[in-house]
Amino acid sequence: MVTKSSQTDPSFKTQRCYVKLTAQYIYKELILKKPYELIDFCLRTVNNVMNRLGYTLKRVKKTEPLKKIPETDAIFDNLNAKHELAKNNPRILRISIDTKAKVRIGNLSRKGQSRAINAPVTDDHDHKWIATLTPFGIYEVTTNNCFIVFGNSKETSDFIVDSLEWWWNERQFMPNDYDLLMIDLDNGPSVGGRTKRFLQRMVEFSKKIGLPIQFVYYPPYHSKYNAVERVWAALEHYWNPLVLDTVKNTIDIAERMTWNGFNPIVHFLDKVYESGVEVTAKELRKIEQFITRNPDLKKWDFIINT
Repeated sequence: MVTKSSQTDPSFKTQRCYVKLTAQYIYKELILKKPYELIDFCLRTVNNVMNRLGYTLKRVKKTEPLKKIPETDAIFDNLNAKHELAKNNPRILRISIDTKAKVRIGNLSRKGQSRAINAPVTDDHDHKWIATLTPFGIYEVTTNNCFIVFGNSKETSDFIVDSLEWWWNERQFMPNDYDLLMIDLDNGPSVGGRTKRFLQRMVEFSKKIGLPIQFVYYPPYHSKYNAVERVWAALEHYWNPLVLDTVKNTIDIAERMTWNGFNPIVHFLDKVYESGVEVTAKELRKIEQFITRNPDLKKWDFIINT
């Protein structure tokens, strides 16, 4: 019975088999379908037999960060200090930003479980999809509001900053509402502290909103601690049982998700972005005039003041 219900590793990385049957279920099935009586054996016997066959309970373990760089502890100390500053100063607007893994749109299974009377039916093989979306999220730590942009192009610096501008205009912040915009982010290629195009666009963004911008980075391999990741986890949990068959349906589903009691503001950015936009050395020198860097954590902590 157990062998028939066992499954191989779905990613085929090991030859270990897994079974979802509980000892209680097997105990009942043996009595109902086999010539056994209640007095013949007990639940502990079933557990012992399963253990001998190798079907022991396994705890799902969190993976440890892959690496630590020499600056990791100093970066976290800096993060904690900046966050404490923002917490105690209502004139600082703190946000957390990041992109999520690309989402394929089509009649595809997301491996979730639904409580519907009839389970949704998807294609047998996930090899056809109509679109691929890049989600970008902004979580306002100060206010608990969320803003999500789904783009149909590559994750570029221009896509990130255009999404930030859309968020700012949508929220209708005024320059005299805050004295500083603080951004938590990882050091990915599109938003890195040395990414020329990102710095160029963010200097322009700072001028538009009339506020200095403080950039606070998480160390490599530790971006899971970024607050916006919790928003992505809530979204993944919400839409896993659903079928994201069209772009409109995907947007509608994301709008119904809640985080800390709030529905996110969701937009679709229908624009193709060019990657590898060049920034000349002369332009970079002009950009750096507006940037003040932490002397100990130059690419992990800096401020743009225009």
